[in-house]
Amino acid sequence: MVNNEAVLSVRDIAKNFGSVRALSSAHLEIRAGEVHAVMGANGAGKSTLVKILTGVFAADGGTVTLNGKSRTFRSPAEARAAGIVSVYQDPALVPDLTVAQNMRLARVQFTEVRHWLGELGVRQLHDGDMIRELPYATLRLLDLARALASNPVILLLDEITAALPADLAAQVFKIMRTWRESGKSVIFISHRMAEVSSLCDRATVLRDGRTVGVVEMTSGADEQIVSLMLGTEIAAHAKSAGGPLGDLSSVGDRKVALAVTDLHYGHALCGVSFTLRRGEVLGVSALEGQGQQELFDCIAGVRRYASGTIRVNEAPLRPRHPADAIRAGVVLIPANRVEALLPQRSIAENVALAGFGKLSSWGPIAMASERERVATAVQRLRIDTRAESEVKRLSGGNQQKVVIARWLASGFGTLLCFDPTRGIDIGTKRQIYALVRELAAAGNAVLLFTSEMPEIALTCDRVIVLYAGKVVRGMPATEADEASLLRAAHGLAAGGGGQPAQ
Repeated sequence: MVNNEAVLSVRDIAKNFGSVRALSSAHLEIRAGEVHAVMGANGAGKSTLVKILTGVFAADGGTVTLNGKSRTFRSPAEARAAGIVSVYQDPALVPDLTVAQNMRLARVQFTEVRHWLGELGVRQLHDGDMIRELPYATLRLLDLARALASNPVILLLDEITAALPADLAAQVFKIMRTWRESGKSVIFISHRMAEVSSLCDRATVLRDGRTVGVVEMTSGADEQIVSLMLGTEIAAHAKSAGGPLGDLSSVGDRKVALAVTDLHYGHALCGVSFTLRRGEVLGVSALEGQGQQELFDCIAGVRRYASGTIRVNEAPLRPRHPADAIRAGVVLIPANRVEALLPQRSIAENVALAGFGKLSSWGPIAMASERERVATAVQRLRIDTRAESEVKRLSGGNQQKVVIARWLASGFGTLLCFDPTRGIDIGTKRQIYALVRELAAAGNAVLLFTSEMPEIALTCDRVIVLYAGKVVRGMPATEADEASLLRAAHGLAAGGGGQPAQ
């Protein structure tokens, strides 16, 4: 039961990573016996705050008070000994060790872990099982059971339900309520507003690294939280960012380049359907862990989908490998550009790489033609070539340009852009926006996911919103203001009211 006693008090926490300010003035107060949500858009500083509370990062300023005593945690072990235990977004387990070995690393008794696994509905798990052989959902629950076995005063759950099916998520909710009833506290981070509304007593909202409000979870709280997350400057920011960079008129009469129908992949994708036409940029908007990564991976051949259909230019595509998708003209630009690059090779070699796959027989490569294609792509994207001998020496923005230049040089029909401007300066972002519109105007089709919602209106013709592995809303980009996208991305109905979108 909640009382007014503050078991944890956080004041003026600040954290910088080089020139990037992740937190500037974060406040948080947790009462004994409450479930407290920490809310904020992507990049608001939630995960940084969590890692400071659990000793992963050291704060650059501010204070943390636990049970009336000022504390500074230099490691997760110190935080755990003090009674703060976290279950992070990704399981903190060593894949090449057994279950029992992982539990010994955390200094918890496997008998206690097994008890909590039983409470969570997991019974077919043995101490000799290898972590790498277990399903992802089981790993999430094992991580939670390990945390519970430490008997923490404050249990910190960071997006734990994002990859869980409904039945297992319900078991987690049951545990959270049990923990609260025992007089202990839970800090709950989730992008799913319906979960926050039904489980939490209060919510602290972060925006741009600052605490902007604390909301009591009563009627209308969800709309208040969304308003705090947006801030009063959103409309002005959208205007200053400028309008569309190309002709965003209707493309409904153009041929379908990509058709996805009833696509399923584990619990991550639950019947996703949409069409993408030639000359169109279709945006995908979603908060973390809603199936967007799996969707792009399945289309690109990185993962094999379970059921449903993908058609490219009306021909069926069931890629078993990225090469199958590339042959069909479907290419992927990943958010983690390092995955797509040979960092110790030159710009020219990285740009020319995709063209080698088109060689049908042994023989001399037309070097002059290759050099011309590479040079044209590099010039078109204005890539800084001062460190051309090794791509790893380029800035992040120029590395991303190299990935895009590769497909400009080799050719494609459908471009899958997964958060292509993540961590890139605003000038380079504008160049990439303009290029995306230019590629669409030339008749290519572009599927674009971005974690920065204002980019949707800048770049796209239409947008679909994913929530819990489903498309819950589609709209023209001209109607895709950040408020509408946030509500849909949190599972709220288009008109508000706090009900999950169907």
